[in-house]
Amino acid sequence: MSVHETEAPGHKSTARRIDYGQYGLAGFLIVVGIYTVIDAAGLEVGFADPVGPRVFPYVIGAGLVVVGALLAVATARGSQPEPEEGEDVDLSSSADWLTVLKLVGVLLFTVATVNLLGWAISGGLLFAGAAWCLGSRTLVRDVIVGLVLSVASWYAFYVGLGIPLTPGVLDGIL
Repeated sequence: MSVHETEAPGHKSTARRIDYGQYGLAGFLIVVGIYTVIDAAGLEVGFADPVGPRVFPYVIGAGLVVVGALLAVATARGSQPEPEEGEDVDLSSSADWLTVLKLVGVLLFTVATVNLLGWAISGGLLFAGAAWCLGSRTLVRDVIVGLVLSVASWYAFYVGLGIPLTPGVLDGIL
């Protein structure tokens, strides 16, 4: 009996179903991992940094290759993912595309305004907008929390990591 044939009700199938989706994901992980390692080899390395900028892409790329290979082996051994049981999700309802479109709009607004307004303002609006899209009705609190988080992350990147995020209209204030 081939894998694609159906059996009569009440009989258990002895043939395993090939999960092409898992093999596809495993292959994708391996390809991305190999690309990451190859791309990391082209990074310029300064002589003063003992670790260099290649270490992290090498580690991440190698990790992706290992995880992809382990997924392929597990799939070949018959490991199958368990379907969602829907404990906290209503599986009979369709996706809420309006919410998805709102979130995409908020993200596009952030991308369009981050250079002009700066991260501190755009990030705050991103948080408040995402909270609104997901059902929050406390706009003032969301804006305040968003601004606090975005200003804190701006300073964390700028002062803590030495990575300047765009200040936008707040240049000279932050």
